[in-house]
Amino acid sequence: MFVLDLLFKLFNGVMNSQKDILWSILKRIEINLTSDERKLEGTALFKVVLQKYLPASDTLLDMIVIHLPSPITAQRDRVETLYEGPMDGESAIAIQKCDPSGPLVLYVSNMMPATEKGKFYSFGRVFSGIVKAGLKVYIQGPKFVPGRKADLLVKSIDHLIPMIGDNSELIEDCPAGNLIYLTGIDQFILKTATLTTSDITHNIRPLRFSSLVVQVAVEVKIAEDLPKLVTGLKHLSRSDHSVETWSSDTGKYIVAGVGKLHLEVCLTDLEGYAGVELKISEPFASYRETIRAESSIVALAKSPNRYNRIYLKATPMSEELTKAIEDGTINAREDFKSRGRRLADEFGWDTKDARKIWCFGPDVTGSNLLVDTTQGVQFLNEIKDACVAGFQWASKEGVLCEEGMRGVRVNVPDVALLSDAIHRGAGQIIPTMRRATYAACLLAQPALQEPVYLVEVQCTDNSIRHVQKCLTQRRGRIVSEKERLQSQMYTIKAYLPIVESFGFEEELRLSTAGLAVSLSTFDHWELIGGDPLKKGRAEDIVSSIRVQKGLAPSIPSLDRYLDKLPRIGLSQLLMNPPIRKSQYARISHFTRIIIRLLLNGQSGLLTSHWQ
Repeated sequence: MFVLDLLFKLFNGVMNSQKDILWSILKRIEINLTSDERKLEGTALFKVVLQKYLPASDTLLDMIVIHLPSPITAQRDRVETLYEGPMDGESAIAIQKCDPSGPLVLYVSNMMPATEKGKFYSFGRVFSGIVKAGLKVYIQGPKFVPGRKADLLVKSIDHLIPMIGDNSELIEDCPAGNLIYLTGIDQFILKTATLTTSDITHNIRPLRFSSLVVQVAVEVKIAEDLPKLVTGLKHLSRSDHSVETWSSDTGKYIVAGVGKLHLEVCLTDLEGYAGVELKISEPFASYRETIRAESSIVALAKSPNRYNRIYLKATPMSEELTKAIEDGTINAREDFKSRGRRLADEFGWDTKDARKIWCFGPDVTGSNLLVDTTQGVQFLNEIKDACVAGFQWASKEGVLCEEGMRGVRVNVPDVALLSDAIHRGAGQIIPTMRRATYAACLLAQPALQEPVYLVEVQCTDNSIRHVQKCLTQRRGRIVSEKERLQSQMYTIKAYLPIVESFGFEEELRLSTAGLAVSLSTFDHWELIGGDPLKKGRAEDIVSSIRVQKGLAPSIPSLDRYLDKLPRIGLSQLLMNPPIRKSQYARISHFTRIIIRLLLNGQSGLLTSHWQ
């Protein structure tokens, strides 16, 4: 009564040309129109009236002031979520209090293109301390680990620009609790960074976004414009966290985003950054490669010089653990002891294995794990970094169709290395580790996963049948239907494969005459039925992806990655004891019988039958 009645009267006064009623209402609510504005009619006049009666900027600012807590209040409750370091540290206490007298902790969350071509403003929030022009700070990238020098720089800030409207006036300093633009350090930051004046400060946790599941291929119409496209892609990837760009083997550039609408916005920005016309392909979904069982045998790969051998075994991880890694609740930055205890208690891991995780992959944050399960192997630490690099490579480009791997644990039960260090360098180990990972996955029933949207459709009771038909035709699975109280509106929730979602909204509007509205969000990854190594739908999908990427249509055979060793005879066994677990599979049948008799204490039977 107090809100809508007045709006209804204003609307009727404008649309029905009841000017006398309109002028009296405007006089009562103290809204004055100019002589030119009074000459307007219909929608244009109604828009002017609402701009004066309910200005969006004032309304939004009032909502922020009333409903959002101040930085002093918010940081007290959010410090455990924000800060990666111990809560009793100097920086954590300063962040909790939003203390301007504490050490500087500033998180750069975005890089904003500046007016000067090729330059960026570093946009961030000051959580504690005071940032000043000319101040020398530690720039800690997202991969920085306290105590190490990797992803760490020491540079000076040039200028500070307050984030107040379009005010570009330079200021000398900015205290905790404020948003600020920084200049002079953009060439040292890719996307995000933590700036601090303390050498013991940990990072602010990086922002996490939904999976990048929709992609398009981008080309220039004129070949001479290619350098401009490359420059535009660099600008786009730095200015938007939730987008990734890379070049494919076919020479095309791929732009990946969280959805079709997001990609449309990104491509519009890309054309502005590049300043050229682009050829854009139809959107396509990304997939994930996984496994469904443990490797049937231990996979072996020999180094190119044939002097080193790596043994691997792949096992699938539970969906709960995979999601915990993707959500960031289990990550590479945790203390290995506390993380190992949690893996043992919640996910049933062996405690020793849980404490010997070499890396998460791909990109140090992925949901695949490389675990050291060896015992007493020489020179292992010397090849660890090369093994990690090879695993990162393999987990980023899987064996089936070079899609990212998901939910795969790779164990290293054994390695055989040459004692001479010059023959076991990174050039020998990295490709060997990649081949061994591929072989282990092919031996573990490889499979493909597709991304799935959770679609929420709101429609009338007359159009619900058409909504159900649209979803069914696109392999959608309805999970709930609810009717709103005191209305004839329904809310339908369904799972819809993203590959089937392109054009869904247009079809829905056409079939329901605009009476249905949908909202899609990425929900989960779903296993595609069938074996990609055999004829069927899974194999067809893999082949189409490989062709799209310029690869051979068929998946390489296991022999391309798996090396074999000759059987171990009795004489070799006696000359080179003891037996390793990885060697047992290669021991001849006759030798196994002898070993079994010896282990069972039946040496007399063995001696009597020795001839």
